[in-house]
Amino acid sequence: MAHEVSMDINNKLILHKDVILEVKSNGKKLGTLLISKGNVEWLPSGNSVNKHRLSWAKFAALMEEQGKPVKANKAD
Repeated sequence: MAHEVSMDINNKLILHKDVILEVKSNGKKLGTLLISKGNVEWLPSGNSVNKHRLSWAKFAALMEEQGKPVKANKAD
């Protein structure tokens, strides 16, 4: 499964504007990931009204509980 992720970013430091990542799989849009200094949000494809929001603490807990463990590179 080929994934494509495109990013719209104006600054390296997130201040008042979200970092926007558009995620596609095999050319079909899966959704949009919005990253801010307060939380992370997922806007599914075809849904322009309801986003799914997690605080950074809840996101970290979710990744530790549900994420697949992989060995980190020293540069990470």
